[in-house]
Amino acid sequence: MARFNYKAIDSSNKTRKGTIEAANRDDAMSKLKNEGLAITDIKDAGERSGSGGIFKKKVKSRDLSVLCKQMVSILNAGVTVITALDMLSEQLDNTTLMEALIESKTYVEKGGSLADSFRLNPDVFPPIMINMVAAGEMSGNLETAFDRLATHFEKDDAMKGKIKGALTYPIIVMIVAVLVIILVMVVVIPTFEDMFMDMGVQLPLATRIMMAGSRFVVKRWYVLIAIVIGLVVGIKLFKSSKTGEMIFAKAAINMPLFKNLVIKSNSASFARTLSTLMAAGIPMLDAIEQVAKMMSNKIFRDGLMDTKIQVAKGQPLSKPLRDMEVFPTMLVQMVKIGEETGNIEDMMEKVADLYEREVDLATESLTAAMEPLTMVLLAGIVGMIVAAVYGPIIGMYNGIDNM
Repeated sequence: MARFNYKAIDSSNKTRKGTIEAANRDDAMSKLKNEGLAITDIKDAGERSGSGGIFKKKVKSRDLSVLCKQMVSILNAGVTVITALDMLSEQLDNTTLMEALIESKTYVEKGGSLADSFRLNPDVFPPIMINMVAAGEMSGNLETAFDRLATHFEKDDAMKGKIKGALTYPIIVMIVAVLVIILVMVVVIPTFEDMFMDMGVQLPLATRIMMAGSRFVVKRWYVLIAIVIGLVVGIKLFKSSKTGEMIFAKAAINMPLFKNLVIKSNSASFARTLSTLMAAGIPMLDAIEQVAKMMSNKIFRDGLMDTKIQVAKGQPLSKPLRDMEVFPTMLVQMVKIGEETGNIEDMMEKVADLYEREVDLATESLTAAMEPLTMVLLAGIVGMIVAAVYGPIIGMYNGIDNM
C-alpha cells in the first residue's frame, strides 16, 4: 500500500488536509470521493514538495549521518523507537530535523511505521533513507539499516566536501577580481578622468572603454544590478527547463577541467547508493530507480531510468550501463563480474571505494589546474587596467621627448 497526501473540500466547504493509504493514486481518489470530498490536490507522500519555509535550515548529509549513528547506539541499548525519537529531537541543533523527528514520533505513537513517518517529510529524509528504514523494519534489523545509512551519508558528505573544496579557491579569486574591478571603476578611473580630458589628445581605445565603463558603474549602478539579477534569474530558469538542464548536463561531462571530476563523482555516488540499497534487501529495479532519482545530472538520471526499463525486460545491468556511454569502463566491468558471481552489492561497494579515491585525485588535479589559470586571469585583468590608465600618460611623455 502507498501513502498519499491530499487536500480536499468537504460538504461544508471547509478545506481538509491529510494522508490516505491506497493501492494507487486512482484508488486513493476513489476513497476520498466516496467520503464526499472534492479533491484539490493529491500526491505521493514520497514525492518532494516545492513548498516549505524558505528560511528552514537545510538538512545536510552530515546531519543525517550523525542522526543515523545516534539511532544505532540508542537502539542497540534496547531503547524503543519512540523513546529514541524523543531523545534525539531534544539533542539536535538543526531545527528542521528536530521538527521532523517530533512529527515522526507523533506518527509512530499512533501506530504508524517509522518509514511511513519519514515519508511525511520528504524534503528532510531522502528516498534512500525511507526505503532502507522500511526494509530494516520488515527484516527486524533496523539497527543494521541505520548503520549502513550512517556510512552512506558520511561518505556522501565527505565527497561533497572535497568537491566544494576544489571549487572554493577559484570562486574566491573570481570574487576578489570582481571587487578589484569595481574599486578601479568607482575610485581610480574617475581620479584620472579629469587629467585625461585636460591632456587634449586622442585617448587609446582601451582607456576610452574603461572611462565609459566607469561612468556607467558610477551613474547607472542600479541598471548594472538589474542586469546581473536578470542574468542570474534567467540562467536559473533556463537551467530548470528540460532543454537547459540537458545543456548544462552535457556541458558538465564535456568540459575539459570538470569532466573527470563529474563522471567519477557520479560513478562513486551510483555505486555507493546501489550497494547500500541492495545490501539492505531492496530489489534491484527499485534500487536503480532510487539511485536515478538521486542523480543531479540529467544525463545520468535519464540513463539510469532507461536502465531500469531494460533490466525489467531481462537485460543484465551491465549492458544498459555500457550503452549509456558515460560510466567508466572499469565500473561496467565490475558490475558484470558482480552479476556473474551473484554478489553485485559487494562489488559495488568496492567500486564506490575505488571511485571515491579517484574523486580525491580529481579534486587535487582540478585545484592544481585552477590555481595558475586564475592567476593568469587576474594578471590579464590587472594588465588591461594598467594599460588603460597609464597608456595615455606614457604616450604623453613619449610625445614630449620627441618634441
